[in-house]
Amino acid sequence: MTNHQLSTLLPATILAALDAGRAILEIYQHDTEIEYKADKSPLTAADRASHEILSHHLKAAPIKIPILSEEGRDIPFTERQEWKTFWLVDPLDGTKEFIKHNGEFTVNIALIQNGSPQLGVIYVPVKDAMYFAALGIGAWKLESAAALPEQASLDQIKKQANRLPLFFDSDLSNSKQPVPMTIVGSRSHVSDEFKTFVEKMKRKHRKVDFISAGSSLKFCLVAEGRADIYPRLGPTMEWDTAAGQAVVEQSGGVVLDADRQTPLHYNKENLLNPWFIVRGKHYPPQETS
Repeated sequence: MTNHQLSTLLPATILAALDAGRAILEIYQHDTEIEYKADKSPLTAADRASHEILSHHLKAAPIKIPILSEEGRDIPFTERQEWKTFWLVDPLDGTKEFIKHNGEFTVNIALIQNGSPQLGVIYVPVKDAMYFAALGIGAWKLESAAALPEQASLDQIKKQANRLPLFFDSDLSNSKQPVPMTIVGSRSHVSDEFKTFVEKMKRKHRKVDFISAGSSLKFCLVAEGRADIYPRLGPTMEWDTAAGQAVVEQSGGVVLDADRQTPLHYNKENLLNPWFIVRGKHYPPQETS
């Protein structure tokens, strides 16, 4: 996938996420029935509506690319393994947060090539914040994304956005206090291994702060520079992480298999991710004397 092709696909992907986000918000404002999948995870009308909208948009994109979505996951590996390039989509990441009405849910779209995310879009409907990234283009955050015109070009979108990361250790360089290590973790999935990791960081660093967040917002906080590290020592699926990995990597950070210390790889026969660690561009924070 060339930089020109990514530049062509990115605005269409952003508009697809916006359209899906509008549909999600319509349902969010009313009570919605909850179903449960075979794995006991919840499913709402918002998940289904977003899936349909994203599928429609991505199938109409300038370049024809197959789609793997959480709500359309039952594609045999014998078929998927032939895909060198494909869309990997989570129509509503953070369904539990959606049900709790805390606003911490997102629309996630990633473009995968040869197992690696080349493009990622994360839309936060309640905050109307759009995170987007692509190889050779960098990572960006756009506020008031819903105000974008329908035919906005990538250059127009970038002019209204801010490049990531937004925050740096140098912002605290004049402080006499130690720069804290900021860890971000899941609001709904806190494992014993995560608690052990946090305690280890507290022993290693003079000051440790902790932020809880839902969905792929944890990746966004690391990409922004608000958090230094996000350890996910528990189960996730490929569609949970691909867009976030693109945004973090293009902001200068890394998303690594916790054991192998290699970037997460996509389109495996088993779509379950290994445990992983997300580190921001400026990890670890410098300690002041």
